[in-house]
Parts: sequence; C-alpha cells; structure tokens
Amino acid sequence: MKSFFRTVLATMLGLLLFQLLGLLIVVVIIAGVAASGGSDASFEVESGSILHLRLDQPLVERSNDNPLTNIDWVNLRSNQGLSVQELLVVLHHSAKDPKIQGVFLDLSDVQGDMTQRDQVREGLERFKRSGKWVIAHAESYSQGNLLLASMAKPLCMVPTGMAMLNGLATEPVFLKGMFEKLDMEIELIRVGKFKGAGEMLVRENLSEENRFQQNALIQGVYAEMLNHLGKNRALHPDTLRRLADAAVVRNAASAVKAGLVDSLLYRDQVLSWMQRKTKAKSIDKLRLVTAAEYFSSLDEKKQKTLPGAAPATKETKDKIAIVYAEGDIVSGEGADGQMGGDRLSEALRKARLDKKTKAVVLRVNSPGGSALASDIIWRETQLIRQAGIPLVVSMGGVAASGGYYIAAAADSIFASPNTITGSIGVFGLVPYVGDFMKNKLGITVDRVTTGPYADIMSLSRRMRPDERALIQEGVNQVYQDFVSVVSKGRGLSPDSVHSLAQGRVYTGRQALALGLVDRMGGLNDAVACAARMAKLSSYRLRELPEAKDPFEEFIGQLSGAYADYQSRSEWGPLYRPYQHVRPWIQNRGIQARLEFVPQPLP
Repeated sequence: MKSFFRTVLATMLGLLLFQLLGLLIVVVIIAGVAASGGSDASFEVESGSILHLRLDQPLVERSNDNPLTNIDWVNLRSNQGLSVQELLVVLHHSAKDPKIQGVFLDLSDVQGDMTQRDQVREGLERFKRSGKWVIAHAESYSQGNLLLASMAKPLCMVPTGMAMLNGLATEPVFLKGMFEKLDMEIELIRVGKFKGAGEMLVRENLSEENRFQQNALIQGVYAEMLNHLGKNRALHPDTLRRLADAAVVRNAASAVKAGLVDSLLYRDQVLSWMQRKTKAKSIDKLRLVTAAEYFSSLDEKKQKTLPGAAPATKETKDKIAIVYAEGDIVSGEGADGQMGGDRLSEALRKARLDKKTKAVVLRVNSPGGSALASDIIWRETQLIRQAGIPLVVSMGGVAASGGYYIAAAADSIFASPNTITGSIGVFGLVPYVGDFMKNKLGITVDRVTTGPYADIMSLSRRMRPDERALIQEGVNQVYQDFVSVVSKGRGLSPDSVHSLAQGRVYTGRQALALGLVDRMGGLNDAVACAARMAKLSSYRLRELPEAKDPFEEFIGQLSGAYADYQSRSEWGPLYRPYQHVRPWIQNRGIQARLEFVPQPLP
C-alpha cells in the first residue's frame, strides 16, 4: 500500500512539475517576444543601410499581434512575420528613404500562394524603379523563387546549387479504388459539367471537361510566369518556353548561360559586393535592416497608411473597413483557418452599422464551402450596397465557388492575374458505408421509420432513384440561385452566366476578359478605388473581423495542432488526400467549393 501511495504521489508531483515547466516556458517566450518587440519599437535606421528581406516566414494576408499564437511551439521560437501589405509599406517607404541604399533579397523556401508572391515581386519592381539596387542570392532557385527575384541585378546563387525551369503541372489524386477496396461508395450529385469537385472520390482519372479546364488554368498561370520572368530578364517568353520544354536549365551553370542568373557567388562574396557598394569598412560593418525592424521605425501613420494614400490626421474620422474573408466557408463561428458564416456576417454588419464607415473592402481568399453559409454572408454584402456604402472586393490567391458567391454583389471586383476564381457550380456528396460496416467490421443496421423519406441521408443504405432525384432537385435550385446572384451582381443575363459557369475555373486574367471581375490589382488598388467611390481624400482603416481573445485563440491553435498531429499519425501517406476531402465529407449540405487550390510555383 505504501508503494502504491508513493507511486501516486510521484505521478502527481511529476504532472505538477511538467505543468509548471510548461508555464515557465510560455512566460519566458512571451517575455522574449515582448522584449524583442520593445527593442524594435525604438529602432532607428542609420545612413547607408540595406533592407534585408529573408521571406523565411509564411506570407500572410493579415498580421497577428497575439504573442501566444506567434510562436513555433516545436522549435520554441517566435514565428511572427509581417503581412504582405506591411511588406509593401516597407518597400514603398524604403524606396524614398535616403538612408536605405538597396535591398538584399536573401531567399530560401518562400511560403505563400502565387498572388502573394506576385505582390511582393511587384513591390520589389517598384522599389527598383526608384533608382536603387536590388541584389538577390540563394543556394538554389525554384521556378517560383526565380520569378520572385527576377528583377534583381545581380541575381546570384551558389555555384553548386540547383536551378530549374521546367514548366508547371497539376497531379490530382483519385480515391475511388481505395473506397472500392473498403466496400464504400460515394454518390456525387452536381450541376455543371466542369464542376470537378468530388471527382476524386468517384473517378479514377480526370473527366475530359476537368482536364480541359485544368489545362487552360495552368497554361494561363504559366503564360503570366513566362511574361514577367521574360520582361525582367530581357528574354522572350517563347525562348523561356523552349528552354523549359528542353529541360535546358538544370543547374547553376546552365541558369547563367540561359540568362536567368547573373553571377555564381557564395554568401561571403555577396556580402563583399554590398560592402563595396555601400563603402562599409568591412563585412561586419554592413548595416542590414530587416523588414520588421524597418516597419517598426515608421511612425504609426505610415504603418497604417497604404502606399499612395494620404495619411490620416487627428481630424480624420471617416473609415474604410477591410473585412478579411479567408479559409473554407462553414456555418457558425468557424475554427482556425475557416471562414465562419456567423463571424464574417457579424464583421460585415459591424462595418455597415458604424456611421463612420464610408466604404467597405472585402478581401476574399477562399475556395468556398457551404452554399448556405455563403448565401448568409452574401446577404450582408447586399445590405451594405442597400445602405449606399460602396463595396469593393479584392481577390487573393483564390476566390472561387462560394468565394466568388460572396464577391458577386460588389460594386467593383479586383483580382490578380493568377487569382483562381469562377467555379460557379454546386454539388452534394452522399456516402454509403453499409457494406464496409458489415464486411469489414461485422456491424449490421436495421431501421424503423415513419415514412419513406425519414432516413433519406442514411449512410448505411444506398439511395433509391426517387431520393436521388429529390437531392438533385435541391442541388439544381442552389445552382439557379448562384447563377441569379452572379447575374444581378455582374449585370449579366442568366444565360450568359450559365455559359460561363457550370463549375468552370478561371485565372484572374481570364475572368477579366469574361466580365467576372472588373480590374487587375491588389488590396491597395481596391482600397484606393473604394476611397474614390466614397469621395474620401483621407481616411482611417479598420480591419475586421476583430481579433479573438488571445488566450482563446491560443488554446484553439494548440487544439488544432494536436488534432493535426493525430491525423498525420493515423492517416500516414493518405494525410494530404484526407485533408483535401475532410471538409467535403464533414459538410453534409450542398456545397459551393473549388475542387483543388493550386499550390505555389514549385
């Protein structure tokens, strides 16, 4: 008995010490983050400085000031970075700052979608047009990083590094065979011959329509890539295409020969180049200023004023609300990384009811999701229009299906050339697992019902033809509602919208030609447009939805990280396909969702 109590007490003591240690780590990290933030706040840029852009943290739409969620809990360090818009503010002001001589673009693995990378590249191009230099260096260059650094002169890399120019590809995964082996079936009910969402569950390969649209999509993205890369490297896009088709560029030497890279230099040689350029006494005397440090050196007015806009004064009361609509669209509040219909509707409502709000910019970065939640959000955009408040949409990397639904009512829609948009179509999924339960698990199901349709969505029996017809009728109605929303919002006839819809996906450039978007541009352009529509010469920006409670957000992030860890452990190599289809299966309602979100350039 004594040994039992000793064991219990030792276990309790161990748990207590573990909790205290965890709390101590949290306190130390928060203190470190706070201390670094305090030092940044007093940072002063010295004459002869170089803006050092590493881009080694994920590019994000909106920065997060919560120190608890800005920590990499695996490596116990801060992972807070600037948002893309804050990076653009840094590039805008540093281009005019006589203390900044140039930019050192120090690249490794840049994490961000194609549109975010394009925005940073365009910011660097504007910086260079100011007359200052940009030097880029990397151990190796992917196609995406080559494009991002293409304006640099010189563009350098390690002599033994790898550089590739080989074109783009998509590689969808199909799970029908796996479901067959498990004695499972998925019934796909959709509208739109191009609505590829769900095909991976019911087919073994791409349908002809889906193959056609995916080819058109990546060809559009590829053309944009070659045009910008060719413009910055003084090479014709056709020349670049021939180089890629022949796999000519495979290493550092071939990249130099092709004109994609200027010099083969090790890092110390790059530092020596900058030493000579800035006339520093030695390499260790180089004044390298990070983007975060430079941003902290700006006064609050400049930090919160988008490039090209007039800074707000003490007398400025008028506001432009920027409402961020990011992630899968779901009903309710939504978890981390999701766009909860209730939460986003509340944000739009707050913007509308604030008498100081003179315009609203809806920043959409979403592949869609629940058709019902999309409609609830759309209703709030309608009320903003009815209130006489200008509404402008700025599309991010993806604004498709439900993401396009919530954008359709805007006065004006901005997209980037590589934005993935359109996908005007809907579908529903009805799984059947009766044979799996019986044959694999030995579980059988019986039923007692009050009528023929009481168990219409049961997973344990196959649908009857009349039940399928009922569900198809519902899907058809949601599709007609979708077409009507787009028709009224874009001023197009329903027949015209239907010809563009049927689930077809487009790039932003393609959508512009078809009238689905109005202009090419980023968030800054959308805000400037909203200001013109509201006739504002000066304004304040208000970002919505408002930040969650810091501790609540921290607990949610930890819970999400643990759930993700469990999923990786349980699914192994099937983790990525599982992550892809999980929201489809979890959402039993009719969905307006994009089939896949193309990854950043490899």
